[in-house]
Amino acid sequence: MDLRLRDLAAIDPLSVPLPNGTEVTTRVERLDGERTIPQGAVGRVVASDGELFDVLVVGVGVRRYRREEIAPRRSGQARYARRRFAAWEALRPCAVLESTVGSRAWGLAEEGSDTDLRGVFALPFSWTVGLADPPRDLVSHDGSTVYWETTKAIQQALRADPNTLEMLFVGSARAIDPIGAWILAERDAFVSTEIYGSFGRYALSQLKRLAVSLRLAEHKDVVLGWLREEPAPSLDEVARRLARVGMRPVPGVPPGDLELQAKAYVKQLYRSMHDQGLLEANDFASLVRFARDSETSFELPRDLRPKNAYNLVRLIGTAIGWLRTGTAELEVTGALREQLFAIKRGQVSLDETLRAAEALTPELELARQASPLPGRPDVGRVDALLRRIGEEVARRWITHEEGPWGAGAPVPPEIAWEESSPI
Repeated sequence: MDLRLRDLAAIDPLSVPLPNGTEVTTRVERLDGERTIPQGAVGRVVASDGELFDVLVVGVGVRRYRREEIAPRRSGQARYARRRFAAWEALRPCAVLESTVGSRAWGLAEEGSDTDLRGVFALPFSWTVGLADPPRDLVSHDGSTVYWETTKAIQQALRADPNTLEMLFVGSARAIDPIGAWILAERDAFVSTEIYGSFGRYALSQLKRLAVSLRLAEHKDVVLGWLREEPAPSLDEVARRLARVGMRPVPGVPPGDLELQAKAYVKQLYRSMHDQGLLEANDFASLVRFARDSETSFELPRDLRPKNAYNLVRLIGTAIGWLRTGTAELEVTGALREQLFAIKRGQVSLDETLRAAEALTPELELARQASPLPGRPDVGRVDALLRRIGEEVARRWITHEEGPWGAGAPVPPEIAWEESSPI
């Protein structure tokens, strides 16, 4: 038997929300130029406008469908989408703080830049008891707004997670409820020299990985050509060939590791293509079938785009400044700002970017050694904060105080036994 939320036991696939990234199948046949996109084609939602959805159809590209023309591909996805939507609708009023993050917070926004929000919500007391696990994240339909449950946000901040610390320290951070004000008042208790690793060293390692992946991505057409051979080469053979095809050494990567990096890239390539909806499954065999059956061109996967390097360089600069002064300065200014814009716009090669980032390593190390920040977060203060929040949420529930934690608290989802799935 399996515990399920009762309102998710029977789901109409045509009423399920379809957030970006949902894997879908088409319910209609469509003529597309001289070819036919059959009913049952697999794709992934990439954008939506009311009842119209842009779907990246495997082997075809992005095509627009009406809501009634597509349905979630798997029942699990339908269940997840409905659960995510229900949690957002019920608990969005329980947000206690929020911040505008990303390029708009860093002073790096350009025309067309997204507006991303991150924040924290507190679960009503009635959602913290019972059998059902409460949601720990709230995500908007388009993914631009995310709230973390208080305990999860605090745990992330204790690990010096960059996204969480930036959410707490950006200039736009604002309390929606006194609980949010308490969190902001104690935010310096989360900060320590741990940001040396979570910001600085992490960014350097990701830049090296990005450099290798991008170098290999230059050969993606060559890889697809190899996979059209009869018989198709194995994954190991493709990796061996990639390691020999004009690959220049990558700073910080031993030459002997190139074959392993090549193999990791091929895996990353088919995973990314599956995420884009270009492959029907997340495996090497699907990449082979794509190479043989499709002439569709595809963009470089998001995680391999050169402009992503600019955020990693920004993290290193932020870590140096924060370690050196003990103060968070998240808005980028001066020469670093111009350098980051150049990287973002693709005006600087990744090799040059990596060299510039590695040149900052001694400065990062010196900043850590001389930092006025403590070596570890103040877990005593953080523990007291979390207990205070829990007691306050319980007080509002018990006294039926007005608001989303008391008299106006959303009703927790009802659960029931379902016999269909064994434990």
